[in-house]
Amino acid sequence: MSESEIHHTMKKILLIAFCLIPLASYSQTLTACRDSLKGGYNFWFYEPAGIDSTTAKKPLVIFLHGKSLCGRDLSRVLRYGTIDALKKGRPIDAFVLAPQNPGGSWRPAKINDLLEWVKARYDIDTTRVYVLGMSMGGSGTINFVGTYPEKVAAAMALCGSGALSSYCGLTTVPLWIIHGTADKAVPISQSHKVVNAMKNCGDTSLLRTDWLKGVNHSRLARFFYWENTYDWLFAHSLSDTVRAVNQDFSISPATLNEAYRNLDRTTNNIKVIDSQTPVYKKKSNTTKKQAIK
Repeated sequence: MSESEIHHTMKKILLIAFCLIPLASYSQTLTACRDSLKGGYNFWFYEPAGIDSTTAKKPLVIFLHGKSLCGRDLSRVLRYGTIDALKKGRPIDAFVLAPQNPGGSWRPAKINDLLEWVKARYDIDTTRVYVLGMSMGGSGTINFVGTYPEKVAAAMALCGSGALSSYCGLTTVPLWIIHGTADKAVPISQSHKVVNAMKNCGDTSLLRTDWLKGVNHSRLARFFYWENTYDWLFAHSLSDTVRAVNQDFSISPATLNEAYRNLDRTTNNIKVIDSQTPVYKKKSNTTKKQAIK
């Protein structure tokens, strides 16, 4: 084995160790975990600052991306979403799990495998697990929450759909469904289908819906950067004596203009642990921007 091959092997062993052994950490870390679960999704795992045995347990946010970020290049998952929001200076005091789907619809069982992986290795607050996603990720959110409602404190599904045999599990979880009326990639009728299926189950008092007039598909990605998105999620817990959906935050198409306010890049001191050089490159400014899906 050549010296370069030995060096690459050692880097891979060290990365696997990072993904298998939780670290006592006082700084933010973002770790790329590949092949950590046999047959499972590769993923990014973010650990917030100040984690030790004396601190209160922190929640877990699961971010599910859309179709445009599918593949086997984890750097694509950094293109938009919760991890990108952290890197741009949005403070989120929680662990964040951001898997990459190689292609096809999100599979709830595989997402659950990742959740159980985290629970076995990190002392997270299991009463405060949150899921949010957009487009294909919005559909993945609906399908995961509907399959494992007992594990989710609250969820936000942006311009998604659903493929559940029963939508009744969704009625037991505070759920915020948001869709733009001008969405041509995923018609708003797909979200209406989910809502109507939930209504057929009976009580939908934990459901909140917002239909944003004139808003297209890609624009909803701004919600991942909006401060109140995470405040809304964190307002819910499985330990609440009475489950209720938070109505404190109002939104409108104008809300999306505020999404990037109060970002402070100077606070971004995230240590990235990745054995592979990212191969994803952003398109040049002269190239027409691809719609987020």
